[in-house]
Amino acid sequence: MVRVVHEILTESIARGSQKEAVFFKERALTYDQVGTGVFALSSYLIAQGLHKGDRVAFWMEKCFEEVIAIFGISMAGAVNVPIRRLSTAAQVVHILNDSGSKILITTHSRMHEMRDHHHELATLELIICIGDMDARQVGETSAIQHVTWQQALESVNATYVDYPRIVETDLAAILYTSGSTGKPKGVVLTHRNIVAGAYTVSEYLKITEKDRLLSILPFNFDYGLNQLTTAFLHHASIVLLDPLFPKDVLQIVAKYKVTGLAAVAATWIQLLQIPWDAEKLASLRYMTNSGGAIPQHYVLDMVNRLPHAEVYLMYGLTEAFRSTFLDPSLVRERPTSMGKAIPGEEIMVLDENNQPVKPGQVGELVHRGALVAQGYWGDAENTNIRFRPNPMQPADVPLREIVVFSGDQVKIDEQGFLYFIGRRDEMIKYAGNRVSPTEVEEVLYKHPKVKDSMVLGIPDEVYGQTIKAVVAHRDGSLSSEELMTHCKAMLPPYMIPSDIEIWDELPRNSNGKIDRALIKKTVYASLGVEKGAF
Repeated sequence: MVRVVHEILTESIARGSQKEAVFFKERALTYDQVGTGVFALSSYLIAQGLHKGDRVAFWMEKCFEEVIAIFGISMAGAVNVPIRRLSTAAQVVHILNDSGSKILITTHSRMHEMRDHHHELATLELIICIGDMDARQVGETSAIQHVTWQQALESVNATYVDYPRIVETDLAAILYTSGSTGKPKGVVLTHRNIVAGAYTVSEYLKITEKDRLLSILPFNFDYGLNQLTTAFLHHASIVLLDPLFPKDVLQIVAKYKVTGLAAVAATWIQLLQIPWDAEKLASLRYMTNSGGAIPQHYVLDMVNRLPHAEVYLMYGLTEAFRSTFLDPSLVRERPTSMGKAIPGEEIMVLDENNQPVKPGQVGELVHRGALVAQGYWGDAENTNIRFRPNPMQPADVPLREIVVFSGDQVKIDEQGFLYFIGRRDEMIKYAGNRVSPTEVEEVLYKHPKVKDSMVLGIPDEVYGQTIKAVVAHRDGSLSSEELMTHCKAMLPPYMIPSDIEIWDELPRNSNGKIDRALIKKTVYASLGVEKGAF
């Protein structure tokens, strides 16, 4: 049985070392070739004096080296710190310093971006560069050691390395959130968290060695990392892609006969704006979502375009990987539902007094089980807010179980199915009414000219908050008056936006989600709303 992250790879090598494990562009690596790189990298890291528990960061686009780094860092007993590829140099500096990373694995182009920031790096001792290094990129005054990836992998003999003993409760990764409420926070995961997530998700997705998954989600994103671990756990294959356009995704699915495709809601909406050739996509066995709910009519469109493929509607949070999924057989019946708890975990819906809500009521989603993370790295204050003792645990148990309070408001029905309402801190309080931005956005998406939408509350002395919508148009002919008429026909008076603003595009973060924090900041700044309001 697999207990730690790198055993996912070594067990698969034992099942068949010559099977193709990773596809990238026009090349493929077998499990044996991935393993060779992993053993070499881990040997080099240990030879450099890396100790168990030290942090090693990597910052790069999708490539073979990124996969090798994840398992190599684990085998060396160190902690993975993946950095999203679109991060700015300032964000990278924050993550490296906050995590206390000693080593950074990156590419020559990103070294150039970091050239003027070496003096800001408090703990970094070594940079491993993929590709050729240029003396101008290194910087003549830098005290940080530099070596190429090739030099590192060829420099030591893995046969004589004393590998540390690692157990499932040791730290395995720190995943930094997108920082929607400020600087990114590092979610701390153990080997048990990651391995249990791989077993659980692959169970209900029914992943086998015959599957070939398309990886478009970044590895700093919990579900992106989970795709890699679920594929390798079952001796399946994974195809790496950093897509520029939606058509790139469909072309790669057809080319590599991909069986599993996961994307965030915004990406699915983009994909549904272009034609699909069902015959070329016949290999797809399942499609899944993450990073927010997909509007109902888009869900049904997905089902209708590929009737043979199962659609899994899911909910998760970085602090607990995956939490819920809806059985694909129920998607047509319940296209707005998040489903129920994934196998082996429990989802509670609690009120403000930490008591279970009744069917039809709204409460906060609370997750308990093996997937609950270990808090936020170096941040006791925020950890104590989100990670708390289980209020449902018997009082006589001396050691308290820690559960994660998601901050998300959900509703539960008579049959136990869950429905996302919105972030607790994003709920709009208009004239005594609680308005879910998600419900209003769902209506806006039903207008054929709406490509993206976000709804937020604007502070108001009379009503507490008023409702504002920011919408991206499809073809430039959309007007706020047209949308207002649409909303009045489909919403009760207290949920109708008082103002609708039309943008050409809504900004997205590196994970493909609509950047709600940036939009809110932009709107508030234009209205002269004080910073403390958000």
